[in-house]
Amino acid sequence: MRLLTFSTKDNVQSRLGIWDSQGIIDVAEVAVKNQLTAPLTLHEAIEQNSEGIQSVVDLADNFVCESEIIYMPCVTQPEKIICIGLNYERHATESGLVPPPFPVVFSKFNNSLAAHQEVITLSEKSVQYDFEVELGVVIGRTVRNVSVADALNYVYGYCPANDLSVRDLQFRTSQWLLGKTLDKTMPVGPYLVTAVEVPDPQDITLSTWVNGERRQHSNTSDMIFSVAEIISYLSQYITLKPGDLISTGTPEGVIIGMEEPVWLAKGDEITVELQGLGRLSNRFV
Repeated sequence: MRLLTFSTKDNVQSRLGIWDSQGIIDVAEVAVKNQLTAPLTLHEAIEQNSEGIQSVVDLADNFVCESEIIYMPCVTQPEKIICIGLNYERHATESGLVPPPFPVVFSKFNNSLAAHQEVITLSEKSVQYDFEVELGVVIGRTVRNVSVADALNYVYGYCPANDLSVRDLQFRTSQWLLGKTLDKTMPVGPYLVTAVEVPDPQDITLSTWVNGERRQHSNTSDMIFSVAEIISYLSQYITLKPGDLISTGTPEGVIIGMEEPVWLAKGDEITVELQGLGRLSNRFV
């Protein structure tokens, strides 16, 4: 199932939607019409493990045309946004860094969240904007000290993510935070795809295009640390909660690895795609 948060020009209130081949199902509209108990936000859907969602799908008879909606970030209220750096060996090499013996963990804040098709304003205080296609993992249940074998049982779903990175700020000091969490530097979406629809998170092709030119193309099978290993590792130290977003690292092909880097600029359009999860596009101004 593909879930999303959206609004429309006629109704700016954000609401939970379900993608269907006929269009977008407005969960609240169907629930009210049929007197159903169903989650009304994506965070409620995660916390309730999608209880009531299938009844909404079964009874839906009115659909919103997808071309008419305004997308919002598919992850709406993460308590934590946890990112994993240097998780593909060839990306570590192109960055001039040694592949790590343990996951490299850093964070972003909620101000960094952005939506599919959202226009992103580049900061005038920096110039080295770079892209990073990543597999986003959303936690579905509170988890602490989970084994690798059981870790995927705590995943609610997966989404495309673009860990936009401002390299001149990222490497200004030894701490990456400033260059990683500027406003709107974590586009996610357009959909959150439930885990049952993703049989193997370690077999997903991921790609990036800049103005139609493909820059990244790899597979999550190339990760140094798998999704299950990342969740297990983090849970030894941090309690993971429903709605938490983990961004699992990017493969080679980013701008910082170029011999003569040409950084993202106003007017550029970037699209990242994860096989079976969707395409996420943003334009810069």
